[in-house]
Amino acid sequence: MPLQKLRSQRWLARDDFRSFNHRSRVMQMGFDPKDWEGKPVIAILNNWNDYNPCHQHFKHRVDEVKRGVLQAGGFPLELPTVSLGEAIIKPSALLYRNFLAMEVEEMIRAYPVDGVVLMGGCDKTTPAMLLGATSADVPAIFLPAGPMLRGMSRGQTLGSGSDAFKYWDERRAGTITEPQWQSIIGGIARSAGTCMTMGTASTMTSIAEAIGMTLPGAASIPAVDAGHQRMAAQCGRRIVEMVLDDLRPARIQTREAFLNGITVAMALGCSTNAIIHVIAQARRAGQEIGLADFDRISREVPVLANIRPNGTSQYLMEDFHYAGGLPALMSRLKPHLALDQLTVNGRTLGENLEGAECFNDDVIRPLADPVYREGALAVLRGNLAPDGAVIKPSAMSEKFLQHSGPAIVFDDYPSLKKMLDDPQADVTEDHVIVLRNAGPKGGPGMPEWGMIPLPVKLLKEGKRDMLRISDARMSGTSYGACVLHVAPEAFVGGNLALVRTGDRISVDVPNRSLRVEIPDEEMERRRAAWKPMPPRFARGYGWMFTQHILQANEGCDMDFLRTEFGEAAGEPDIF
Repeated sequence: MPLQKLRSQRWLARDDFRSFNHRSRVMQMGFDPKDWEGKPVIAILNNWNDYNPCHQHFKHRVDEVKRGVLQAGGFPLELPTVSLGEAIIKPSALLYRNFLAMEVEEMIRAYPVDGVVLMGGCDKTTPAMLLGATSADVPAIFLPAGPMLRGMSRGQTLGSGSDAFKYWDERRAGTITEPQWQSIIGGIARSAGTCMTMGTASTMTSIAEAIGMTLPGAASIPAVDAGHQRMAAQCGRRIVEMVLDDLRPARIQTREAFLNGITVAMALGCSTNAIIHVIAQARRAGQEIGLADFDRISREVPVLANIRPNGTSQYLMEDFHYAGGLPALMSRLKPHLALDQLTVNGRTLGENLEGAECFNDDVIRPLADPVYREGALAVLRGNLAPDGAVIKPSAMSEKFLQHSGPAIVFDDYPSLKKMLDDPQADVTEDHVIVLRNAGPKGGPGMPEWGMIPLPVKLLKEGKRDMLRISDARMSGTSYGACVLHVAPEAFVGGNLALVRTGDRISVDVPNRSLRVEIPDEEMERRRAAWKPMPPRFARGYGWMFTQHILQANEGCDMDFLRTEFGEAAGEPDIF
């Protein structure tokens, strides 16, 4: 691209009053015209704050990105964004995913920016930043935060999330001591970085790499590894080249690229959250991706990554990285991948995989010896979920793949929790716990309540799994026989709202079925008597969210943000 055609030149290069004002304000910040004249302006969108431990190191990584931009002849400027610290933000990080996506899109559009480095990683930040950059469609590269170091307690390796759930159940069952518990609290998260299990964070950064939006191998580098610093500088150098090549997300994010992302996700033993985010991002890119694509690929592609919470693995993201990372995994998936897809480094996926090696066949299994015979996720349909629901068969007890039992129904989390903590609760392993009104509008924001803890009564009996159903989500680090994302959600009158305690619910994962065993006539009688609950918000962003949010099977995007809603905004007027 000729330098005089850079987008930033509209703000900074004209001989008029507005450009005079813009230049004087840049100089007000201590910059000299030689710092920016004739150079691409690179925005570094830094998703850091003091409440987000996953991104602690971004305060320093931004300097490495700037170093790379300067080395390549660009002019770097840091633009902080709202940060979504998954573990702490309430009521749900998903509530604010679209908020961050809108901020990213509008900041890119409103400022003199030629290209962007997107710094993210904590669960919802990766899809949010990619959603915004996809809609803005200026050259963009994603810099993954990287996983934290492995957890450690009393000589035992711990995995974030997965072992938190595991040992919380053991504490409720009374099988661990207070000193053991305190050691777990202090040892399960020992450094900056995202969850080091195959949770939503590593799922989404890996999908970003598989789609072609990161540098090869970037997704698995541990956050505090020196290699992560080098990768940050490489992102800075590469984005300048991308601007000069006019390499935009629209050229990278094809339907085949998203199918590559789904294929890799299935082989990773991915988070169920992947479905929501990939559907939303693909549709922002103008590509039609839906639940059927996930289910079809899941039947074709086995789980190869032997990483918690799948199976009984002791391996974590550090092990995955040392085994060769995503290039090694994708090299084994070549028969299932579209290798001609363009990536941010200007090479095709196939070219990037040349020479990729696996250094540990137990961490990254061959196709002939998978961790699980199918992909990580399965999409269920039936009269309980006409628009679909999702389950993670690779991380649950096989005895519940086909199960039928009486429902115990809860309309809110407090009443559910009361039963879960009751040592005399009238519940057995054969029951099916149903939590509803926890979806996109009902939650609000579809919180991760779908990993319903086991009743303490069953824990004390030695039980560790049972069937649970909700219109909520669950953490990617979670495990168990949990049916999630039931659509439509109960809060808007989906059939989940009509289930009663004692109804028999049948799940058949091999045949992809989810049913409540009542006659259609009875369902319609209950529907006629159903009354909607009051809205969750009366004003503000929450009101806007609930007015416009789409259901889980449509990616939980806002209707007015989707590509087909209307023409994209053009360049801003400068008068």
